[in-house]
Amino acid sequence: MQGWKRVFAIIWSGQLVSTLSSAIVGYAVVFWLSIETKSAGVLALATIAALLPQMLIGPFTGVFVDRWERRVTMMLADLFIALCTFLMALMFLSGNIKISLVYLLLVMRSLGSAFHVPAMQASIPLLAPEKELLRISGINQVIQSVSVIAGPALAALLITILNMVWVLMIDVAGALIAIVSLMFIRIPRPPRKAGAPSPHVLRELKAGLAEIYNHRGLLWLFIIIVLAHFFIMPVAAPFPLMTISHFNGGTYQMSIVEVCWGIGMLAGGALLGIKKLKIPEIIIINSTFLITGFTFQLSGILPESGFSIFAGLTLAGGISMALYSASFMVVIQTHVDMAVMGRVFSLYGSLTLLPSIFGLLQTGYIADAIGVPNAFIISGSAIILIAVWAFFVPALRSMAARKLI
Repeated sequence: MQGWKRVFAIIWSGQLVSTLSSAIVGYAVVFWLSIETKSAGVLALATIAALLPQMLIGPFTGVFVDRWERRVTMMLADLFIALCTFLMALMFLSGNIKISLVYLLLVMRSLGSAFHVPAMQASIPLLAPEKELLRISGINQVIQSVSVIAGPALAALLITILNMVWVLMIDVAGALIAIVSLMFIRIPRPPRKAGAPSPHVLRELKAGLAEIYNHRGLLWLFIIIVLAHFFIMPVAAPFPLMTISHFNGGTYQMSIVEVCWGIGMLAGGALLGIKKLKIPEIIIINSTFLITGFTFQLSGILPESGFSIFAGLTLAGGISMALYSASFMVVIQTHVDMAVMGRVFSLYGSLTLLPSIFGLLQTGYIADAIGVPNAFIISGSAIILIAVWAFFVPALRSMAARKLI
């Protein structure tokens, strides 16, 4: 086995355990809040607590990710997340459970993720050949998909047979396993340019923004993606309401939709991991937005009896999202200077989380004023228009053409 394959085998083994354990605990906390409070507002606030810190401090964490050794950054971030989960377990053990403290610990876990995610993404091109990056992104998507599929089911099972303390300790164990796996590898530091100025947070943040702005194709890609997310997320947030309110489904039907989404992502990731696609990543990204738009639009016009078709469209949406995510990772990893890659990934994370917060805040309005099916139709139509427009943006067409040469 080649050296880089051995390194990724070690990383993936630890990350699979860590990602799955985090998914189990994340769903378990949501299920517990649902059972205890029966409040949609509490669930929305918990989700915002888990996302908002990454959005607010993401641009700044990227500066430090690029400064520090990325392997150590990931290990310390995992350790911090494990500590936060351990404190939550102690709270459940004491029996003095306060929802406000659950929010606070979710915020703290999010801070750890704000360092871990860009450090992991920015490490990949330092470890593997450029021609293998799309396949690696596909395998990463498989790992994420396994967590999406298995996480809810295992969480539901475990909270019925175990105390929440032990469920939370699963995440602590998963983080420790990930840390141990990272001890067996070495991630090289990106080369530093001669005569580079002394460290300065705002100046380094500006350098990350300049890296995006100076690559016109990359700048347009960010604009297209953020615009698309502003129409995707307000629908993604009330997605379960579509099953309940329009298709008259229940918990079983909601679980089917979640599994279809996870299987779709698993299939998309497996496709990239097994087969090298020769299609330019920009074309893949634009096409996946087009597919996503059509799945939303078609879902909105389905009759109440069309649940099985809705599940199939969700499966197609999962495939397209896996292809989009993996392709975008490769675009960044092949077009951005490795020395500033952490900043670019963290900026991307913050910009795409903004629509998520917007979607969560608009969930009630969408359900009551517009109606969920109409929201699907409107969002799908807007995403289709954005995708069609993206095919004709000169800077993006140039990026795709260079890939074909």
